[in-house]
Amino acid sequence: MIQDLVNPPKARAGDKVAVVSPSFAAPGVAPAVHDQAMRRLTEVTGLVPVEYPTTRRVGADALDRAADLNAAFADPEIRAVLATIGGDDQIAVVPYLDPELVRAHPKPFLGYSDNTNLLSWLWTHGVAGFYGGSTQVQLGPGPAVDPCHRAALRAALLTGERLEVTDPGESEDIGKEWADPAALTEYGDREPTEPWSWAGPARTVTGRTWGGCIEVVQWILTAGRFPADPTVLDGGVLILETSEEIIPAQEFGWILRSLGERGLLAAVEAVIVARPPASNFEKQPSASQRAAHRAKQRDVAIEVVGYYNADAVVCVGVPFGHTRPQWILPYGGEVTVDGVERKVWSDYC
Repeated sequence: MIQDLVNPPKARAGDKVAVVSPSFAAPGVAPAVHDQAMRRLTEVTGLVPVEYPTTRRVGADALDRAADLNAAFADPEIRAVLATIGGDDQIAVVPYLDPELVRAHPKPFLGYSDNTNLLSWLWTHGVAGFYGGSTQVQLGPGPAVDPCHRAALRAALLTGERLEVTDPGESEDIGKEWADPAALTEYGDREPTEPWSWAGPARTVTGRTWGGCIEVVQWILTAGRFPADPTVLDGGVLILETSEEIIPAQEFGWILRSLGERGLLAAVEAVIVARPPASNFEKQPSASQRAAHRAKQRDVAIEVVGYYNADAVVCVGVPFGHTRPQWILPYGGEVTVDGVERKVWSDYC
């Protein structure tokens, strides 16, 4: 892979980490969930969360949110930066970020969904991050932190281990409404997961990752914030997932086809597609309808990737992105997609 990326150093117990809201300030809407997330962050990692002026400020403008990010990256006492949640307008924050700060003080950034904007921006400026880890969704709600998320969070922030990404056997698209006191003590409605689907040749690929939420990837490319030469992804692993907006499988295929026409699918050696959410608070389809949505997206993913790159190893159904339990994946770090043993490994160095 041509892109040369720095893997930022790890934190140690007792270090400070920034907790920011680069998109939607969910802690301002549901402070009890946020407060529980902050307690659990310290319990799981031993790290000390530091909030910034817009962390709880709903409706903060893009310039103020960017100022918090710049301050977090500039502060030598801050050893990592965690997003509270995603949103839909981080694309307007990116122009105000200072690339010199992140290059001078590289530190891990954790986020997903709309945070694909920031992760890809860091990637283009030579700093690797981690896809996943929304504190408001993965740490605050429910009776406990899911074991796979706990393991990945500690690996990303502290230990730098190489872990096998496994199927937790159950999944939820949404949790309890944050206004419901049960959100602090109960998971959402969970259902059994389906086996992962594999396609392409039976070979093993290890490469650096790029990608994220496919709707946001489309925005990034439209805004011209990705290198014009697709060979920057040569030998890499493309990671893709869909948001809680539940776009139709056909639309997912259209965006994926555009990535193929751009040359991105031909450049990579492997593609990982997440188990997609199939319900939200507004849409509550039946179990069979949810399964059908996931199956259609799976089939489209395998078909489109195969059309543009028959040599790519493809794995569909991995639990990252908009799902819980959630694995955090390296973003710009190395992932191994083993089409022989049908396993996925993440290097959190």
